[in-house]
Amino acid sequence: MVQSLSRRAALGAALGSVLGLLLVTGAYAHHGWSWAEADQVELSGTIREISMAPPHPTLRVETKNDGIWLVELGNPRLTERSGFVEGVAKVGDQIVALGNRSLDHNEKRMKAVRITVAGKVYDIYPDRIQTN
Repeated sequence: MVQSLSRRAALGAALGSVLGLLLVTGAYAHHGWSWAEADQVELSGTIREISMAPPHPTLRVETKNDGIWLVELGNPRLTERSGFVEGVAKVGDQIVALGNRSLDHNEKRMKAVRITVAGKVYDIYPDRIQTN
């Protein structure tokens, strides 16, 4: 009985370690920048949807020539520290987003480092803003 209990405990610990590693790896992949290009681009358009929900706020932005883009902001606390809080922008507002677009050009997705709404600038990742 003691021997089978030890095997179960060892198996449970090993399974827990593997699951923990998968969760950490998934979180890292989701929140990292490896999916985005190194160079930054500007995206201008009209906000069609705003979500301030975790894991990070997002905007759906309709551009004049390229359709709807998903613009990801920082985690909620980081986005809030930039001053971009619920109510400062609304659906229909014009926006300029500076950020890193997806490596997959079939995916209209960007991680924003700065957004500008109604002339107000929100630096979400100030240390990542590239200047020429």
